[in-house]
Formats: sequence, structure tokens, C-alpha cells
Amino acid sequence: MATYVLVPGFWLGAWAWRDVTETLRARGHDVYPMTLTGLAERDHLAGPDVSLETHTLDIVRLIEVEDLRDVLLVGHSGGGMPVAQAADRIPDRITRVIYVESGPLPDGTAQFDTVPPEEQQRLRAAIGDGHLLPPPAWDPLADPVNVAGLDEPTLALLRARATAQPLRTATDPVRRTGGRPVPTALVASTFPLGVVREMIDQEHPFFTGLADGLLHEVPTGHWPMLSEPKALADVLDLIARG
Repeated sequence: MATYVLVPGFWLGAWAWRDVTETLRARGHDVYPMTLTGLAERDHLAGPDVSLETHTLDIVRLIEVEDLRDVLLVGHSGGGMPVAQAADRIPDRITRVIYVESGPLPDGTAQFDTVPPEEQQRLRAAIGDGHLLPPPAWDPLADPVNVAGLDEPTLALLRARATAQPLRTATDPVRRTGGRPVPTALVASTFPLGVVREMIDQEHPFFTGLADGLLHEVPTGHWPMLSEPKALADVLDLIARG
């Protein structure tokens, strides 16, 4: 039996991991899906002070309060940043960090830094003077690569349940203390593994730190926990048994 902590990416809550959680628990694993501060059922807490540090502490405190050990810490997409910081804070409790459609960004790099300048301008215009990053439209025509594999009921669920993301979780840079490194793994969906390996060799910031990590793929769109939950659970189970 393994212990998983599942951290969602931007705009989502623990609900997005429901099918993955059920599958892993049915196989005897201990699973803790998380909702980070300011999102989903906690969106009433989405004030301007909610930051990357807030989300890091959400993860650290769950693991400490539940006294979890040998944790497989899973971070999807933007959830990879607080996961990276949390593993740096409590490495003795983490067996491996598993990045799903994400990666351990270098110190000093924010999620916003990985977005092209023209997209940054568009997002800034949408945000205005606010402190929340609105969710996407979940439009297969406008974003076919990322929403690949999502059927219409799932797209409708995303449109109904996605909540705006506290802006500072996207604009605050990742900071590590320089503690003991934790082993890593990647589950790629929109990037074929051949491309991932090339990007690792080129030291691309998306995948910096994964040179010695386990590499797996679940070919689908950017939200495999919703488009291919059983396949994703199979890979997470395989990593635990490896």
C-alpha cells in the first residue's frame, strides 16, 4: 500500500481527482486528494493574499497533521509549483514527487514566466486590477490539444465547477531552501516522451530537474485525471510498485 497526496492544477479542486482516487483506493492505497486555499469549495477564501506560499503550506500542513510518511506527492500542472516547494520543506516525509503535465520549475521562475509575452498581456487584460485568474473557456475548437479526450459532459462539468485561480500562485516564483533533493517522476500527456527527453537535454525550464526522474506518458489532453483517469491511476500505481 502506498500513500498519495493529489494536488490539482489551476482552477480545480479535490473533485477533479475523484475517479483516480476511487481507483487507487480500490487497489488498497491511501489517497488524500486536496483542494488548495481559494479554490472549489474553498473559493470563499480567495483573497489577494493567497499566494504560492499559502498553497505550499496547505500541502505541508496536511502531510504533517495527518502524520503521513513515505508520501507519493502528485502535482498536476500549476500544482507542480507548491508541490516542489512542499517537498523541499519536508523531504523526509516524501518518497517521490510525481509531476503530471508539470515539472519542477527552476528557482526564481513563476508559472507566468513560462507563458509567451502576448499571452501574458492577454491574461493581464482579463484580470485587470483584480487578484484572480479566470478559468479558460474549455473550448475544444479554440484549444484542441489541451482539452483532447474530454467529452461534452466533462467539459460541462469543468465549466460549472472550475473557479478562478488566486493570481499570486501564478506570479510568485518558486523558492527552495536547498534541502535534500527528493526523487521525481513525470507523467506527460500533451508532450510525447521523445520531445520531453529532448527538452530535458536542452535544459528547458518545464522539465529542469527531471533528468534522473522516471518518465511515463498517458497520451491525452492536459487534464488526464478527467480524460483518462484509469490510465493515470495505472501509471501512479506502477510508480508506487516500482
